[in-house]
Amino acid sequence: MTAPALFGPLRTSEGVTFRLWAPAARSVDVLLDKPVPMTRRGDWFLATVPGAEAGTRYSFRIDGELDIPDPGSHFQPDDVAGPSEVIDHDFAWQTEWRGRPWEDCVFLEAHVGTFTPQGTYRAIIDKLDHLVATGITALELMPLSDFPGLWNWGYDGVLPYAPDSSYGRPEDLKALIDAAHARGLMVFLDVVYNHFGPEGNYLGRIAPATFSDAHTPWGGAIDYRVPEVRAFAVENAVHWLSHYRFDGLRLDAVHAIVTPGEPELLTELSRTVGELARETDRHIHLVLENDDNRAALLAPDEDPPAGRYRAQWNDDYHHAWHVLLTGEAQGYYSDYGDVVVHIERVLAEGFSYQGTPSPHRGGSQRGEPSTALPRSAFVNFLQNHDQIGNRPLGERLATLALPEAVEAALAVLLLQPSPPLLFMGEEWGATEPFPFFCDFKGELAEAVRQGRKREFAEAYARHGEEIPDPLARETRDLAVLDWGAAAEPAHAQRLALTRDLLRVRRERIVPLLRAMTGKGRATLETGRLYAEWPAGSATLMLLANLSDAPKPAPVPLQWGEPIWNGAPPATLPPWTVYAAVAG
Repeated sequence: MTAPALFGPLRTSEGVTFRLWAPAARSVDVLLDKPVPMTRRGDWFLATVPGAEAGTRYSFRIDGELDIPDPGSHFQPDDVAGPSEVIDHDFAWQTEWRGRPWEDCVFLEAHVGTFTPQGTYRAIIDKLDHLVATGITALELMPLSDFPGLWNWGYDGVLPYAPDSSYGRPEDLKALIDAAHARGLMVFLDVVYNHFGPEGNYLGRIAPATFSDAHTPWGGAIDYRVPEVRAFAVENAVHWLSHYRFDGLRLDAVHAIVTPGEPELLTELSRTVGELARETDRHIHLVLENDDNRAALLAPDEDPPAGRYRAQWNDDYHHAWHVLLTGEAQGYYSDYGDVVVHIERVLAEGFSYQGTPSPHRGGSQRGEPSTALPRSAFVNFLQNHDQIGNRPLGERLATLALPEAVEAALAVLLLQPSPPLLFMGEEWGATEPFPFFCDFKGELAEAVRQGRKREFAEAYARHGEEIPDPLARETRDLAVLDWGAAAEPAHAQRLALTRDLLRVRRERIVPLLRAMTGKGRATLETGRLYAEWPAGSATLMLLANLSDAPKPAPVPLQWGEPIWNGAPPATLPPWTVYAAVAG
């Protein structure tokens, strides 16, 4: 059975037991109406307070001099510096829900604060029917852990158990998930276990063992060799999956977990989640973001999880297609200059970098062989929050490439077998940018502002004042989706295309995926792409002209039963895609 939680307040018949791991503290009081001294037991401080209940607000006073929120707080009604609130997680769930199998996944990634004009959990409920009608099966939310200020991407979270109050209360988030489940939608959450944000985290003061001497790009490295630190992360995963009934988690940038401990944090977390899945008889899915392309961590058919992960976000797929569509070659795109080879490899084998040198990384080897993995081990995409928002202007692909080229790439994405991911609004070709934004104050705000100018010095020299100020509310407002635009003719046409492609995927491709256990085959020659993926006695086939000139169809071409665009003509028009199933 999954172990009882160590962190956060514990409601009992006697009141509430407050708990704090604070090995560096000499004394701790829990602050309610008045300070209540806590009893030290080893590195922990505990106090049971009769009369405390759900809704009680509290904080901790360290050594009589520093008041802090609970690192295991379940809610911060007044942001990261305010008191924590005891939460009653009993909720009147309306939907009996076991989840959906992995092969059903079609993701839409969304940022709660900009997905709707209201920017709340509750407001998303009104958009769920749109997702279902489009063919989306999994809503993936960017991180919710409490962050400083009113707006943030979510990767600066400092209280990982507390859904940020700027979006609503915990019961509002549960209502969203319950409403999604009622419509057959899975809901995933992006979680961050590689660093804490720069403001509002006090673990370095009360428990310096939380951090090792190593560093990540975002701050001190978390030391998962320490049992309590490891438990803090593993319990956090269980917290989101049990109290909120998320269907899965996407673990951010796990290559930046510098001190993973033994066994690796990732292994223990997956095993613990697998126990939860067995106990609750649910489908629960775990996905990685991992720049190291570690194929050994992936096992999409391991159900429930037992140490490994369903899939990895496949940056190689995005980078190769981005280079093909835009011709950009700066930064990490420089690794994909031989775009033909990379397109062929990501379609046939999953990873493009499978242990080969990466020039962008100074020639170091990157990745592990992925040819033995099923196609379901790779979440493929043309856009996501990173690839849009890490551009200085935050432009979407719709403003960088020809519409007909983007539509052809979209068709390939939704017809190839790996789970596809769209970024919010991509289904109708939204053009709103998604620039980086945060709501820090004072010296930290200026440090972020200057850091962005250093990171994108060339872009600032070229665009100057065009680049949005990352600290301004106006920058956040730029990213808010214009839902009315979806009804405009060009956007409505794109939405109809997306819906039709996802209908074909659901009806004709998903039934093949369980039998698709190995690599495929792909060739891209002078703009003409042909790919096929065996699925038992059947084969999924895809043919495309990815150029602006007509191309002859391959001869001879043994085409199966058409499932998209009919039988290919002798001459393929520019930017057209065809799909079939043979056998």
